[in-house]
Amino acid sequence: MTANVRPETMQRITNFELANAFIEEQVAAVRAQVGNKKVLLALSGGVDSSVVAALLIKAIGKQLTCVHVNHGLMRKGESEQVIEVFGKELDANLVYVDATDRFLNLLEGVSDPEKKRKIIGKEFIEVFVDEARKLEGVEFLGQGTIYPDILESIKQAEGKKAIKSHHNVGGLPEDLKFELVEPLKFLYKDEVRVVGEALGLPHAMVYRQPFPGPGLGVRCLGAITRDRLHALREADAILRDEFAKAGLAEKVWQFFIAIPDIKSVGVKDDSRYMGWPAVIRAVNTKDAMTATIEEIPYAILHKIVARITAEVEGINRVLYDLTPKPTGTIEWE
Repeated sequence: MTANVRPETMQRITNFELANAFIEEQVAAVRAQVGNKKVLLALSGGVDSSVVAALLIKAIGKQLTCVHVNHGLMRKGESEQVIEVFGKELDANLVYVDATDRFLNLLEGVSDPEKKRKIIGKEFIEVFVDEARKLEGVEFLGQGTIYPDILESIKQAEGKKAIKSHHNVGGLPEDLKFELVEPLKFLYKDEVRVVGEALGLPHAMVYRQPFPGPGLGVRCLGAITRDRLHALREADAILRDEFAKAGLAEKVWQFFIAIPDIKSVGVKDDSRYMGWPAVIRAVNTKDAMTATIEEIPYAILHKIVARITAEVEGINRVLYDLTPKPTGTIEWE
């Protein structure tokens, strides 16, 4: 058995009893691993990092410093919400780092998704090193790594290629100066949610939309440009708003917009209008290893199309991705 293989004897966490036993086990393991040292946690505000934060607060309290890095690839209003919830409501040690230019400058002209992931992962570590220098006794890096991240980042068997590298697995540098603290690394997404509820996190936080570590960087397909990234962020906000109004936000496991680096001809104000297509992706899954397509009523789709094409500069078409996993992955990159 390797360090990246889930123990065969590990039970699926399906209820509070199993979740509480897991929490007790991990609290003890974290305390034994960390001792009196300090931990930096990559806090995106998603369910994985939020559950890790709650578990680490339970285990080591103020020895934990949560670092939220705004890499310019967040969804609309995301960073502001993280500051409100964790900095004010949960009273966590929270450091906010605006590294938008730092990330986007490094990603300029990079179209290969694996290179994008690794650039983002490496730069995250660099940011943490910078923040660690400002603190004393930091020797550990907390991460919200879960089991599907590992499974999709390593070769499943001889002769098979990795599906894709997650920034927190395949993107980590070999000379990493921190020891990793990853209490959720053998859990699937549905198990993480049960643990989050057992820890007492708000329902809305536990069932928050999944969001990849590289953020909109893997939904702004191909080489990222600031204008296309802005269009993506605005279109995604419209999709989330309309899903919430229609009661779909908690019914659909994950939904988002992807914008490929292509343009097609359209018409706007009786003139030729070259614009990008916005692709809607909406899937349901329990473990993130397979996924089915959510059938969205046409009336809702028409409203989303009308809003995006009218309100978002640069988009002239809206498409709907009907591909399950497999053969498609949940994300496009």
